[in-house]
Amino acid sequence: MCQIFIHADPQLYQCRARSLRLHGLSTSLRLENVFWQALEEIGRRDGLSVGQLITRLYDELLAEGGDVSNFTSFLRVSCMRYLALQLQGAIPSDTRIPIRSLNAAQVLQQERSQTWAAA
Repeated sequence: MCQIFIHADPQLYQCRARSLRLHGLSTSLRLENVFWQALEEIGRRDGLSVGQLITRLYDELLAEGGDVSNFTSFLRVSCMRYLALQLQGAIPSDTRIPIRSLNAAQVLQQERSQTWAAA
C-alpha cells in the first residue's frame, strides 16, 4: 500500500509560497504544489485566477463568521473536499461546469448523506 504513496512525484508535496493581496494588504501563503494545482482548477472553472479565488473564499468565510486565523488549513481542506465531492458525484468532474452554477444546498446535502452512509 505504501508504495502507491511514497512513489508519488516529489513535486506534488513540495511547498511553494505565493504572495498575493487581500484587500490591499500583501500576504504570503505557503501550500504544497498539489493544493496549488487544485486551487488553479477550482478557480479556472469559474474564470478566476488563484488570487481572485482565494480573495473570494477569504471574504465569504469572513462574512459567514468563519475563523480566518488558520486560513491556509481552510484552503487545504477546501481542496480535499473539492476532490472528495467530485468522487461522490456532487461536483461534476467536467471542469467546464462552473462551481457557481451548482446548487450549493444540494451539493452539501449529498455530501452529508454520503458521510452518514459511510459512518
